[in-house]
Amino acid sequence: MAKYIFVTGGVVSSLGKGITAASLGHLLKARGYKVTMQKMDPYLNVDPGTMSPFQHGEVFVTEDGHEGDLDLGHYERFIDENLTRASNFTQGSIYQTLIARERRGDFLGGTVQVIPHVTEAIKERLRRVSDHTQADIVIVEIGGTIGDIEGQPFIEAARQFRKECGPGNTAFIHCTLVPYISAAHEVKTKPTQHSVKELRSLGVQPDFIVCRSDHDVSLAVREKIALFCDVASEQVLSCIDAPSIYEVPLHLHAQQFDEKVLACLQLPCPSIDLSPLQSFLDAKAACQDVVDIAIVGKYVSLPDAYLSVNEALGHAGVANGTAVNIHFIDGEAVTAENVASTLAGMQGILVPGGFGQRAFEGKIQAARYARENNVPYLGICLGMQAAVCEFARNVAGLANATSTEFNADAMHPVIDLMPEQEDVEDKGGTMRLGAYPCKVVPDTRAAQIYGQEIIYERHRHRFEVNNAYRACLVEAGLVISGESPDGRLVEMVELPNHPWFVASQGHPEFKSRPTRPHPLFKGFVAAALQVR
Repeated sequence: MAKYIFVTGGVVSSLGKGITAASLGHLLKARGYKVTMQKMDPYLNVDPGTMSPFQHGEVFVTEDGHEGDLDLGHYERFIDENLTRASNFTQGSIYQTLIARERRGDFLGGTVQVIPHVTEAIKERLRRVSDHTQADIVIVEIGGTIGDIEGQPFIEAARQFRKECGPGNTAFIHCTLVPYISAAHEVKTKPTQHSVKELRSLGVQPDFIVCRSDHDVSLAVREKIALFCDVASEQVLSCIDAPSIYEVPLHLHAQQFDEKVLACLQLPCPSIDLSPLQSFLDAKAACQDVVDIAIVGKYVSLPDAYLSVNEALGHAGVANGTAVNIHFIDGEAVTAENVASTLAGMQGILVPGGFGQRAFEGKIQAARYARENNVPYLGICLGMQAAVCEFARNVAGLANATSTEFNADAMHPVIDLMPEQEDVEDKGGTMRLGAYPCKVVPDTRAAQIYGQEIIYERHRHRFEVNNAYRACLVEAGLVISGESPDGRLVEMVELPNHPWFVASQGHPEFKSRPTRPHPLFKGFVAAALQVR
């Protein structure tokens, strides 16, 4: 039977409990345990796929096509394991399943209630991820903040789960804010005391308290928290802000966090190998160059909307011995008149994915600037479609070429709805999602980058390059460097006689890891370094 670790958050949201959970996962895996992770979200959306990135950050896509919470990206990057649709579920998905069962008559006329039906459904999801992965340890993050009404069924389910598993099979970690009051020149423990009191009122006594703060949380402060919260003083840990999230595992390891958690779970504590992470951090610290990359997007006011892109650029930078200075450019503000001044000095231009017409014309202008000025360009999903539209308009002579996503009656719809999407009405979970194979065309930059004939990238889109225009675009000089194995779908394009201009219909950012940067990002940053 797998051991379970539940991670909760208190006082405020956005504490970084996902990073704390992922850091612990990294440490336990480094000790030889098979670790998987799961995120339970209390909101009523079935999944985050239809939510605005402004509200919830990016939508992370798993290999098997689940649209999940952005914390899944942190989990994958820290434990270097591909997660699945079993790794993330919402209260909305729980209710959707229960209501469908009730309509079928599965409950034989009984009253359907939060307890036991909702809590039993939550516990079934907990067991499912363990059965699916055969993991030794499952780390489960409960979204939201203790005290939220919508989170109570999840806390109750976890409480019941602990009782059913018996002693030594579960651990509860509570992440809490210890704020610094500048007027008093000290950190305050009262919010943590109240948060733990609230958690205990729900029947859960935490085994560990992780104190998040931007100031040092001294031993005396931690002992005070331990006293008032009925936790052993050595199980109250400090987790202050770090220059890099990848330093957090080492900071927690220095406090024997992983050893203490294994002891709580009554598991052996094998030796640990943190050398890959340490080597990455050493290489990061040794970076001397700085490269300026522009991300021209739609959601740039919230960097978390492009979280995996940002991380992938950072990984590629370290691999190339350089820091990456990201400049977020609002595509809606980019015009033909100001594109040169807006992007002047940029050594690389990246146009990420997105939906909707807003900012699309700015993305087209960014692609044109990169093409005409020999600036390295990486297009992702809609960023590839923008590059194709720009090439069609300004090189192939197809005036006003665009996507039918924005103009159903376009004269030159070089991007069109995929045939299998034509009768789809529901928005949620119905796109082309997950990992799909791509046949890389020999003697192309893509072939040089990947070094493989068949590669797999994760997808999230409804529209594709219109095959009716392929011959015209190729004749004008566009290189189709990747396509589906049956040849029907254009997966990658590039430009010849350009320092580096590559675009992918897939989302390579989802597969980048600190110690294994994605080759597309690595090649893009390397090319940008050559621009001075």
